[in-house]
Amino acid sequence: MTTSTPTVVLVHGAFADAAGWSGVIEELQKSGIPVVAPPNPLRGLAADAAYVASVASQIDGPVVLVGHSYGGALITVAGTAENVVGLVYVAAYVLEEGESLGELQGRFPLSPLVSNLKEWTYPLPGGEDAVEVTIAEAAFPSVFAADVPTEVTKVLAVAQRPLAAAAFEETASAAAWKTRPSWALVAGADEAINPEVERFGAKRAGATVVELEGASHAVAISRPKEVADLIRDAVRTTS
Repeated sequence: MTTSTPTVVLVHGAFADAAGWSGVIEELQKSGIPVVAPPNPLRGLAADAAYVASVASQIDGPVVLVGHSYGGALITVAGTAENVVGLVYVAAYVLEEGESLGELQGRFPLSPLVSNLKEWTYPLPGGEDAVEVTIAEAAFPSVFAADVPTEVTKVLAVAQRPLAAAAFEETASAAAWKTRPSWALVAGADEAINPEVERFGAKRAGATVVELEGASHAVAISRPKEVADLIRDAVRTTS
């Protein structure tokens, strides 16, 4: 069924899964907005962006891509899919074409996340090992979700989805914000991505920006209504 209301595709970031969007999904569904929250493979920028683009292109009608954190880098590349009409960045990386996460992050003071990453390995098809990272369990609540109840963060800390370390070095093959309208939510108290990184990327993209003072990186969990409000704004504008 083709609908003139864009379908919202919610792309989660590293160290999380699509369940982190639950409150936002509930808000959007109450507004009658169609929504999909696919799993992000977290294996590398090009591969993950191709996956997100394939999800978007199989949806009938227009799509608004929403990316949290590393998911922002993915929608920047995947947003060139033909039916994507808008991009929403939530406490996210907004890359330029040819730029990597490491490069963008490296221009600003590093967040506490960087010194609290734990390395693991996973097997590649050829028999070699690759490195993936999670946030050290003890540091997870303060780094990722300081404004979320402790009993919730304790669960989130052990249910993390690791990110392939190679994702930090891969460069973006496109910057969809150059041809699509964009919106950005800056989490003012983010300890996972320096809020300056979020502000800089949003400004460079010419995004419509909302800043939530005191919001942690897990802003979609702690402030789902405000996140949904920004997405609703994008949907209304692109309808």
